[in-house]
Amino acid sequence: MTIFVVVEDDKEAQKAIKEILRKVAIQKDNSIEIRYYSKYNKELENVIEDNSMRKVYIMDIELEGKTSGIEIAKKIREKDWESEIIFLTSHDKMFETVYRSIYEVFDFIEKFYDMEERLENDIDLIFQKNFDNKMFSITKRNIDLQIYYRAITHITRDKEERKVLVHTDINSFKINMSLSEIKEKLDKRFIYSHRSCIVNHQRALEWNWSKNYILLDNGKKVDYLSRKYKKEVEQVC
Repeated sequence: MTIFVVVEDDKEAQKAIKEILRKVAIQKDNSIEIRYYSKYNKELENVIEDNSMRKVYIMDIELEGKTSGIEIAKKIREKDWESEIIFLTSHDKMFETVYRSIYEVFDFIEKFYDMEERLENDIDLIFQKNFDNKMFSITKRNIDLQIYYRAITHITRDKEERKVLVHTDINSFKINMSLSEIKEKLDKRFIYSHRSCIVNHQRALEWNWSKNYILLDNGKKVDYLSRKYKKEVEQVC
């Protein structure tokens, strides 16, 4: 399921976008849901906060109310770097402002210059892209945890509490399981770097064997690197 979030206050533009989305979805045999908003509100805020689904935002820059499309896109990127953002505008002079303000915009389309054709091509390309939505999921006693694999940087064993810590960019979650039990729930991107550590090798920028640490793509160092696992690491990196 892909959710298309259309933020547009022009009814005719909404109608045109709806027809394009349905046409492409039928051609590609994709299941879609379309949600329409004319301005930023609490419901749209909740959609932005929910990262459980794949989303494509199609937004006008100039909208009803105080919040512009650019400001909404900034709110999206504070929470979500995966969803695609396509901007629509009546003014080509906004092009530079958009690309200076927002990280990773899929496209910028002028409403009165081949909008239908360009938007259809963009959506076609988006459907062709792979979306990594695999999740690490655990439900036990007091734990109900779901984390995207791509969000996990590494997993370590806490010797004192005899628990495992699942680390993401901003949080660490304690789980009463062994490393080997957790390893069975993960895919091939996760490898041992130490007997007390499993690393998402796709998140590793540097393997420093002389100083026994891993540098992650978020700038953090993981001091769990043993030469015992060097062969396994070199096979996948």
